[in-house]
Amino acid sequence: MVTDIRMINRACTDEKQVKQFLEGAQTAFLGLVDQHMPYVIPLNYVYKDRSFYFHGANEGRKIDILTTNQNACITISENYGTMVDPIPAKTDTAYISVVANGLVEFVTDLNEATAAMQAMLDKYVPDYYQAPLSKKHIEKYQSSLGSKTLVLKVKPTSIAVKENKLNKQMLYYAGRVVTQDMSRKSTATAINPTN
Repeated sequence: MVTDIRMINRACTDEKQVKQFLEGAQTAFLGLVDQHMPYVIPLNYVYKDRSFYFHGANEGRKIDILTTNQNACITISENYGTMVDPIPAKTDTAYISVVANGLVEFVTDLNEATAAMQAMLDKYVPDYYQAPLSKKHIEKYQSSLGSKTLVLKVKPTSIAVKENKLNKQMLYYAGRVVTQDMSRKSTATAINPTN
């Protein structure tokens, strides 16, 4: 299921690490195609049973798009800091990112929808509610604008995961200047002239 990545040395293939990242990250960006224009929106989500679940109103631009084109791209990324280098072109960011493609499905099974929404509550407000979410709540809930809540799902048909691990020694902090790193680079070159 992994898509080819141009910078193969940055491919992350550790399934446990990827699962942990997807379960903990806070925001997913859902990309849809509105005729010929991209439409990307940030969403709360949950990654469960190898699928992405999110929810929203049963009307609006997102639903209008999905009635004609269910193709979707989900992107999730976390930035772990900027790493400096005396050579400006080698300044880089530590990150992990996931790009997943698939079709958006409307979850019609009430058990699956309730389980997905319960997982979302467990993720974003753990231990806040003292009783599990009821199916009736999912079935009957209407927003203040009168729309019902839909649970949507994307089971990825392809997924690409990239990461650039953090080198803590090169992590930028306020007040760090290039001269500090140039002396370190000179010392490293003197010790190992192949650099």
